Amino acid sequence: MAVERRPATEEEARTLASPLRLRILRLCLDVSLTNKEIAERLGRDPASVLYHVRRLVRTGFLVAEQERRGARGAREVPYRSTGKSWTLSIGESEDPRLATTTLVEAFVQDATRIGFEKVDSTRMGLRLTPEEYDELSRRMHELVEEFRLRGSTGAPWSLFIGLHPDDRPV
Repeated sequence: MAVERRPATEEEARTLASPLRLRILRLCLDVSLTNKEIAERLGRDPASVLYHVRRLVRTGFLVAEQERRGARGAREVPYRSTGKSWTLSIGESEDPRLATTTLVEAFVQDATRIGFEKVDSTRMGLRLTPEEYDELSRRMHELVEEFRLRGSTGAPWSLFIGLHPDDRPV
């Protein structure tokens, strides 16, 4: 049940190399938000957020929805995440640190904004054979994909999982 991911193009990888853009995608996953609403939720300037929103639209990660009129009659364009980032692998980029560093930075920025006391986290060391590593990695991806496909209407949560070789002595 693991989703097949294709390698990201250079432009797609560069677009996803921004923690801010990853946060925008997550904000627009379940609801359509205008640039102003995105900027407010991120505590950022709307003009700088618009640059990132336009890049995400240009590369197909966000889609502009039906224009609407705001409270004062101003033109508002809501944006929605397309889910395209879930279908890409950005780990094979020229600099493999880029994908992980960006994900970690986005996670830390979100945790800082919502409060670290609300983060449920754990870190542990395991000993795994290559076969056990493959099984654990596959099962984690399958579990996440299963929950993603449920289409639950429950409260939104953000999930970050990292698995890496340990530098402990063998």
